[in-house]
Amino acid sequence: MEIILKQDVQNLGYTDDLVKVKDGYARNYLIPKGFAVLASPANKKMLAETLKQRAFKAEKIRKEAEFMAGKIDGLNLRIETKASEKGTIFGSVNTIAVANALKEQHNIEIDRKKVILKDEHIKELGNYTAQIQLHKEFRVTVNLEVVAEDHE
Repeated sequence: MEIILKQDVQNLGYTDDLVKVKDGYARNYLIPKGFAVLASPANKKMLAETLKQRAFKAEKIRKEAEFMAGKIDGLNLRIETKASEKGTIFGSVNTIAVANALKEQHNIEIDRKKVILKDEHIKELGNYTAQIQLHKEFRVTVNLEVVAEDHE
């Protein structure tokens, strides 16, 4: 019997997969539990439409990420922080500081979880780079200049 999975089923397939299983397994377990539906012509058409819409959305998201990558790649960010006279930062510069600097200096909002620092936290003044993972296909680099705040 041919069925369409409504959710992932271990050792069988993933959501929206079209699979063949034994009749009893489908009728007595998969369909009653809501894991699958019968692969009727109407359900196959709905599946095709769902997959088409999902592909369209994925392409739109990919194009947006590509556009953002073009805007962000190679940007220079200046991050001011409190530091000692020896150049050691009080605290550290983390992904939140990088995301905030991108918002303040270039008006580009990025989720802090997409920012990847080589070291977890930056603890000294100087020049660094950070990676921003916009999409599984797009990772861009920004340059960071960590400087001491002016004491006036």
